[in-house]
Amino acid sequence: MASTTPARTRGMTGVGRVLVIVYVIMALAATGRSFVQIVREFDDAPVAYTLSALAAVVYILATLALVFSARPAWYRVAWVAIGFELIGVLVVGTLSLVLPVLFQHPTVWSVYGIGYLFVPLVLPFLGLWWLVRHRRTAS
Repeated sequence: MASTTPARTRGMTGVGRVLVIVYVIMALAATGRSFVQIVREFDDAPVAYTLSALAAVVYILATLALVFSARPAWYRVAWVAIGFELIGVLVVGTLSLVLPVLFQHPTVWSVYGIGYLFVPLVLPFLGLWWLVRHRRTAS
C-alpha cells in the first residue's frame, strides 16, 4: 500500500523561519532608521545615512532571497546578499572604530551593529550557515 504521508515540502521550518523573522525585523528597523535619518538630517552625514539605506536594501533583499531560496536563482541571490551584508558590516564596523571621524553619526553597521546589539554582525554568519546546510534542497 502506498504511503499517504505528504512529501516534505521545501518550505522554511525551524531555524530557517526564525532567521527570516530576524531578517524581517532588521529590514524594518534599518528601513525606518534610514528613512528618518535621510528625511531629517541627511546633510549632516550623507555617507552614514546612505550606508544605513544600503543596509536596509540588503536586509530586504536577503529576506526575500531566503524566503524563496528553494529556487536556484534566489538561492544564489541569498548568497550574494548575505555575503555583501557580511562584508559591509565588517568593513563599516572596522572603519567606524579605526576612523571614527567618518562615522560621527551612526549607521546600522557602525561598530559592528552595536546599536542593534551586534545582531548585524552575527546575522550574516547564521544566514550563510543556513545556506550551506540547505544547499541540496535549493539545487
